[in-house]
Amino acid sequence: MEKTFAIIKPDAFAAGSAGKILARIYAEGFKVVGLKKLYLSKVEAEGFYAVHSERPFFGELTDFMSSGPCVVMALEADNAISKWRDLMGATNPAEAADGTLRKEFGSNIGENATHGSDAPETAAFELGYFFNGLELL
Repeated sequence: MEKTFAIIKPDAFAAGSAGKILARIYAEGFKVVGLKKLYLSKVEAEGFYAVHSERPFFGELTDFMSSGPCVVMALEADNAISKWRDLMGATNPAEAADGTLRKEFGSNIGENATHGSDAPETAAFELGYFFNGLELL
């Protein structure tokens, strides 16, 4: 079993979609081994997205991610990283396939409802950023 990291972003949380997204996660066969509702500070969002610090969208991204509550999760499944990315859909909801979370719950490329790790190394960093080993069941 592989673990990956996922976020239900502030836009989806504010829209009342967190429960629907979580239900889809379970329906798709993921095991939720860690879950927290958080309100990221700007500094915490900047630390999490530090890999993008030189990109032009960094300020907008970290402002958005610190704009309201979100849900962070550790998910487990066979091929969890690719499975979660497939369920999320393309970064831009307008380009996401029908039936994906971003198509259903995202509104634009910046407010796209969910986040997910893109590789095992990324998942290890992201899981460690939000969860200690004793919190993953």
